[in-house]
Amino acid sequence: MKKRKLPLSKVYTLIEPGPVVLVTTMDQGRPNVMTLAWHTMLDFEPPLLGMVLSEQNHSFAVLRKTKACVINLPSVALRKAVVGCGNTSGRDTDKFAAFGLTPRPAKQVAAPLIDECFASLECVVTDTRMVRQYNLFVLEVVQAWIDPDCGQPKTLHHCGTGNFMVAGRRITLPSAMK
Repeated sequence: MKKRKLPLSKVYTLIEPGPVVLVTTMDQGRPNVMTLAWHTMLDFEPPLLGMVLSEQNHSFAVLRKTKACVINLPSVALRKAVVGCGNTSGRDTDKFAAFGLTPRPAKQVAAPLIDECFASLECVVTDTRMVRQYNLFVLEVVQAWIDPDCGQPKTLHHCGTGNFMVAGRRITLPSAMK
């Protein structure tokens, strides 16, 4: 067998959950944005998402307190802002100004949309039972926005330790899904 042992701490580099997103929150009129790669769809309708945040992140405390955020989907064109937001703390930095991002008012939540992202999902926290043990928030998408001119944007996918993949060509295969 050609396979070799992989350290368990590296398993996450194989099971990538989806595109890197920019999560915005709002606390006492101050918007913040963080980069996130650990999220997953949980249900279709209403759309439910699972999102894991480290309790060391500034956004963790804000999300726990306000129970609302926006998940913004950046294309690869925003890679510098994605990495910059991921390597900077919102406790002491205005990341919107630092990385050239434009906040826009959301309709259902206080957290802002990011104008440069091709899609934005306004979310409310609906379940916190797994936050204490796993830092897992369950969110319901209450409003979704997409740029009609975005086509099929190339998205970033985190592979660990500064490595990313860029989503490539899409293909269509037979499916019973509607």
